[in-house]
Amino acid sequence: MIMDSEALLTFVTIHRTGGFSSAAESLGRSQPAISRRIALLEEELGMPVFERAAGAVVLSEAGRILLPHAERVIAGLHDATSAIKAMRTEGGGRVAIVAVGTLAGTNLTGVLKRFAAEHPKVDLSISTANSHEVSNLVRQGEATLGLRYLSDVAPDLVSEHIASEGMVVACAAEHPLAGKALKSLTALRHERWFAFRNTYDQRETFADNIFAQFQMRGIAEIRWTSADSLNAMKRLVEAGLGIALLPESAVEEERRIGSISVIPVADLKVANPVYVVVRRGGYLSPATHNLLALLRAAPRLAGRPQQQHSGRAKR
Repeated sequence: MIMDSEALLTFVTIHRTGGFSSAAESLGRSQPAISRRIALLEEELGMPVFERAAGAVVLSEAGRILLPHAERVIAGLHDATSAIKAMRTEGGGRVAIVAVGTLAGTNLTGVLKRFAAEHPKVDLSISTANSHEVSNLVRQGEATLGLRYLSDVAPDLVSEHIASEGMVVACAAEHPLAGKALKSLTALRHERWFAFRNTYDQRETFADNIFAQFQMRGIAEIRWTSADSLNAMKRLVEAGLGIALLPESAVEEERRIGSISVIPVADLKVANPVYVVVRRGGYLSPATHNLLALLRAAPRLAGRPQQQHSGRAKR
């Protein structure tokens, strides 16, 4: 049995984009050509790789088994292309970084600006996603390295702790407690809080932190409203509609212009651990190693001086 890379790419693209039409558009091919590729793949396998459920295209049992193997093949092809391009362009090639959106602020962009200046031949790209998606994009070879919250223990990835992102209680500048030090977080138990909505399989520490902090203090529930983005959360806080536990670096600009303030809480010392993830055994170009070195050395990558940790991401 020989499955060609084009068939596997077509299969993975249909899964990622959610359908044959969207995959055809993504790959720049006709839908009949896409359908024919999958028909030949299924003929070779002797079973379907997709099923239709409620009008959507979903993986069959065989498709779920095939998917991680197909993704590794495609990631390997990305590696081969990157390695040859880096060799041909003498220090050039492509470096793609994907980061949790809240990390893509001034501190990270400063590192990327320096990297771009030092590597003018490198095709540098950056995208944002949640932590779960960051790992998947690295795993699939769509990104060279990723920045996410918390370590990913998956065996096909290597995680390295490079920073800790300090969190603060943010409030409107006009809030009665703005700038006033509190002894305990329990004093804020009656406030309305904003937090990201959470899901079991795509957990973000933003969504869990504030609830966990109150539970540790014996308070089971708080009043809260979900927000779907950091920017939305900041605008709601600015408007005085509630308060939120936010990255210190994310509200630096608002604090500077006076639209957002913070409430210092003596018994609240919270920091989100930031990890860089790479694919275990994946190709890392010299330029990528240089970018990793800059990320490790950045003193304020995530808003607080980073801690020293042993261990490095390995190829």
